[in-house]
Amino acid sequence: MRWATRSVESGELLLPGWLRPHRGEQRWSVVAVVLAAIGLQLALPDSFVLRPRPAAPAFEAVLCVLLMVWNPGPINDRRPWLRQLSLGLIGLLAITNVISTVLLIRVIVGGHSVSAVHLLASGAAIWLTNVIVFALWYWEFDRGGPAARARGDRHQPDFLFVQMTDDRLDPNWRARFLDYLYLSFTNATAFSPTDTLPLTRWAKLLMLNQSLVSLLIVGLVAARAVNVLPSG
Repeated sequence: MRWATRSVESGELLLPGWLRPHRGEQRWSVVAVVLAAIGLQLALPDSFVLRPRPAAPAFEAVLCVLLMVWNPGPINDRRPWLRQLSLGLIGLLAITNVISTVLLIRVIVGGHSVSAVHLLASGAAIWLTNVIVFALWYWEFDRGGPAARARGDRHQPDFLFVQMTDDRLDPNWRARFLDYLYLSFTNATAFSPTDTLPLTRWAKLLMLNQSLVSLLIVGLVAARAVNVLPSG
């Protein structure tokens, strides 16, 4: 697919706004949702969290602080170690949420006694954390990550947003973290792409895994909740 257009006046090729080098985005929105995910982990009952209970949330919070201290400004520098730190934080969030998902499924399938309120609240917390984790993966891997996108290193996108198909919608539009959060939420609710299409195989596989996990959580929690909710 050809992304550049030719200027009528000068005849030169013009790149759309999302492909041109630009000032990188701040990390504040990412830190906010990571802290929200940590809060969701802390809100889970003991039976759905990794032991020792405070270890993972405390380590995740420390990694958040380190990222903000070492990169308080725009994300646009070539610092591989900083990106590895960010990926390590996301990986830790993912692992802890996978463990919580497995523990939730074990409680549901094993028929353990649990109240409907705790079951629904725990399922919602794990599901929301799953949305956050996959949004972070999408944000970190699309076109090489936020720093690579800011520098315009790669022209081939992994996700095709609506604004990228016609620069007349917004000639200066660039994908930000909230766009990936929206992508993750819609994929988790619709179990399929909505207005943003995955173009590469890794993007398709990642969205497939998210839809599968989301469907598993929603289906099992709903099925069990129907049996434990009090009837009139």
